[in-house]
Amino acid sequence: MSPTPAIGRIPVRDVRPAVEGGRRPAKAVAGETFEVTATVFREGHDAVGANVVLCDPEGRPGPWTPMRELAPGSDRWGADVTPDATGHWTYRVEAWGDPISTWRHHAGIKIPAGIDTGLVLEEGALLYERAAAGVPQKAARAAVLAAARALGDDSLSVPDRLAPALTPAVDEVLARFPLRELVTSSEPLALVVERERALYGAWYEFFPRSEGTVQQPHGTFRTAARRLASIAAMGFDVLYLPPIHPIGHTFRKGPNNTLSATPDDVGVPWAIGSEDGGHDAVHPDLGTLDDFDFFVAEAARHGLEIALDFALQCSPDHPWVQKHPQWFHHRPDGTIAYAENPPKKYQDIYPIAFDADLPGLIAETVRVLRHWMDHGVRIFRVDNPHTKPVVFWEQVIADINRTDPDVIFLAEAFTRPAMMHTLAQTGFQQSYTYFTWRNTKPELTEYLTELSGDAAAYMRPNFFVNTPDILHAYLQQGGRPAFEARAVLAATLSPTWGVYSGYELCENTPLHEGSEEYLDSEKYQLRPRDWESAERNGLSIAPLITALNRIRRDHPALRRLRNLHFHRTDNDAVIAYSKRTGDDTVLVVVNLDPHHTQEATVSLDMPQLGLDERETERHSLTVHDELSGETYHWGRTNYVRLEPGRAPAHVFHLLRYSTGGQ
Repeated sequence: MSPTPAIGRIPVRDVRPAVEGGRRPAKAVAGETFEVTATVFREGHDAVGANVVLCDPEGRPGPWTPMRELAPGSDRWGADVTPDATGHWTYRVEAWGDPISTWRHHAGIKIPAGIDTGLVLEEGALLYERAAAGVPQKAARAAVLAAARALGDDSLSVPDRLAPALTPAVDEVLARFPLRELVTSSEPLALVVERERALYGAWYEFFPRSEGTVQQPHGTFRTAARRLASIAAMGFDVLYLPPIHPIGHTFRKGPNNTLSATPDDVGVPWAIGSEDGGHDAVHPDLGTLDDFDFFVAEAARHGLEIALDFALQCSPDHPWVQKHPQWFHHRPDGTIAYAENPPKKYQDIYPIAFDADLPGLIAETVRVLRHWMDHGVRIFRVDNPHTKPVVFWEQVIADINRTDPDVIFLAEAFTRPAMMHTLAQTGFQQSYTYFTWRNTKPELTEYLTELSGDAAAYMRPNFFVNTPDILHAYLQQGGRPAFEARAVLAATLSPTWGVYSGYELCENTPLHEGSEEYLDSEKYQLRPRDWESAERNGLSIAPLITALNRIRRDHPALRRLRNLHFHRTDNDAVIAYSKRTGDDTVLVVVNLDPHHTQEATVSLDMPQLGLDERETERHSLTVHDELSGETYHWGRTNYVRLEPGRAPAHVFHLLRYSTGGQ
């Protein structure tokens, strides 16, 4: 038996997206458009064509999408495709010889030169007859047949024989139903299409235990539910809860991570497990499982999904410590090793030893996750997945998504790129990123170009502007203008963004200089906040956050990642970028300097905005600032002045061309 040729009759090479060379599925969400590209060429000078075939979860091919050569002479072809339903799809590229394009090229040279004119026209007639046979619509087929008859009618003049074959109407028919020879297909590549929340959403993180009352300082699910209306009013889609489970007593941490906790100290929610239960239990101070069900239902009534923290670690008091001692690392003296990330020590937490009983840990993890799924949780924020084996997550997530493909897992992994990318490739629907540490124009441009490029086929970023663990120096030193700028950037650069409670109040006091930890961190103590007073006295940026979430909902362009494009500015303190989806185009300009007013000239890449350079020479563009409500007339180059605290950014909706000056 002869081996299968490595290259088909028409070579189709380097099809993308191809995650891990096609060994892993690419990702999209229902309704998301993405580009499929391939290198297509053939021997000699004959023309080639190419198209993408997208097959739905039932294996049914849709209408194939014609590809175009992305740059003349590059042999790189591309086409945009849009899966319209969730499930497991495939896509492939078909390449083929294009005899009509080849004939047209030759005819355009030979006929004006009087070379074999009659023969060339007869060849064309035969090709058009063959093409007509593949046109299903009667009227369209008739147009191609009429062109074939004219080409073969030697009683007509040469121009009259040729003209019907080159009409726009015939061109349109042949574009939809080309005559294809030597059709060669690439291997099909897998595509998993998930619900839109896997790509798009606004997250709000808060600790229910801090939402208590004067009489009962420790909040419960019932008292915390009073906050839901305000969170929903700011336009958030997802409410993320840190662990809600019983907290251990052994080595319980006190305020600011002290080792001398008092009986009144509430402990760290990530030190999971006590005599009251483990990962499938609710901390009794928060209420009962019925109270949690009430909270989930109330959140849904306000349009909020619950995301629950899943931290696979234990306090020394967790039931697993006695029931499954083999799941933990034991020192030579028989004691169990607590968690460390030098110089940090977590004496109140035991990490898991996965290799001792990986199947048992997978089974128990799946059981716990399904328990919370049964109580309305469809999103899990996974704590520190990079400290566990990748193969563990691959099997756990595959097991869950096999029966419940709508369940979303967010990887909270601030670690090396290889691990972050691999976690995304092996199942996690969303990923934390380095966004917090990208604050300059070059840093943001380089990083977002990476995230919105090839990586977008498998890694979906969730841009949290802060977390209980991360208060960046930019926020510490920049005050309210820094909080405003970072909110605009996160909400418009990424389809998914999030804030940790207190961000709207611009809380920015660190534990000490040089630390990214908060002073009096909510991880270790209750942090009640006077929301009403802050809003009444203008101390909250909730109105800006509300506006950003409204703008995101109003503009489909901001609900996508791969459509990001940066525009040139002559001042590195000012960044400009746009997103375009269909007829919706949003242009954002942000002052990155929280301390000073900055001026810049913004030079627009008109084709990236869907605009013709020649048109903009005669017209100016009407842009509406969705933040200020003002309207401007812009052209290719535009002056901006952005003042911290007053106008930190423009979020423009491109409306139309308008005659007149700048």
